[in-house]
Formats: sequence, structure tokens, C-alpha cells
Amino acid sequence: MKSVVSKTTVGACAIAAAATTCDAFTFVTPASRSCSQVMTSSTGLRMGLFDGVKEAFSAPALERTEIDSARETPIDRWMGWSVKSEAEQQTEQVAAANFVDSMDTSNYVTVELQKPMGIIFEENDEKYGGIFILELKESGAAEQAGSLKAGDQLVAVGSKKVSGMPFDEALGAIVDTEGDSAKLVLFRGAANDFYGPTGASQEWLYEFILS
Repeated sequence: MKSVVSKTTVGACAIAAAATTCDAFTFVTPASRSCSQVMTSSTGLRMGLFDGVKEAFSAPALERTEIDSARETPIDRWMGWSVKSEAEQQTEQVAAANFVDSMDTSNYVTVELQKPMGIIFEENDEKYGGIFILELKESGAAEQAGSLKAGDQLVAVGSKKVSGMPFDEALGAIVDTEGDSAKLVLFRGAANDFYGPTGASQEWLYEFILS
């Protein structure tokens, strides 16, 4: 018996074959849809896939997601995920803007002052140690010299390094100097710049003080 294939069946097969040529995973319905339309739709889907993912994971509930800095990847930055909060980032930006290099000799002041010097010292936070200038007494030797400022960190007295010492020991180094005057070396910057992670090495300081 001969098989009878209608024109309708042949047409449907031809359309199915054309759809397979356009995209192996595309199904055409209804049969009147053209191959070019299928390609346009499929391509648009593929090109917008990652945009959809980004939008999905950028929902308001996840916008402020924070991750561990050791696990941050380029995709995290692309998605807008931050390892630190906005407040922390702003704090770091301010700190970076105010950073003073403690291994740059231009950020140090060396002065020889007559006793009494007219300087009021204050101790740094316990985690740092050392002392800094809190205030210069009016008409005192330090104020008249005009080279020191409040906030300067005391680094050395003569050739003796006193940075990091407790208040009494650091101040005692000035009192114990012989003669009517004493040479002071001070760092013009914040305690964190001098004593923190970016501070000068001890070897560098000893060489600088003795130079």
C-alpha cells in the first residue's frame, strides 16, 4: 500500500527543518512563524541573559550585601557587591587623603630649644604609646621658635629615640639632657601614620635620628 503524504504534512516538516537549522533548541509555533523571527528572538534571549541575572541579584534586599574581602572576585565588583560598608569606605578615603608618609624626611621637624621649652605634651592612645604636643605655651621658647605645632609626635631627644615610650620616660629624656637646651625630633603627622601599619620601620628611624 502506498503512503499518502499531504501537502500540509510536507509543509509542516519543512518548517520544522528550517527551525532546526536556526536553533537546535527552538520550537516554532504556529507554523507560519519565519526562520528570521526565530533567530531574532533566540539571539535576544542569549544576549540579555546576564543582564537578567544582574537585575535579579541586584534586588533591593541584596544591594548592600557585604562579603569577605579574601573572597571578593571581579563578578562581585560588577554586581556592585562590596566587601565593606559605605561608611567604612568613606572613612578609608578620608584617611588616605590625610595620609602622611613617616618614611619621608620632609615630614619631620628638628629643633634646638632652650629650657624651659613651653611645650605641653600629651600621651597617645595606649595602643600607640609615645607622646605628642598638645599645646604650646604663649610666649614660650617653642612658640617663639615657630617651627612646632600642636599634634607633632615626639620621636627623639638628641640621639635617643623616645617614640613609643610611656609619658614619664619620654618626658624624662628631655629633663635629663645636659645643658640649657635640648634637640628634639618630631614627626608632623597623626599617631596612626607613625605607629600604624604604614609607619616607618625601627631600622629606618634609628638611621634617620643618627643622620
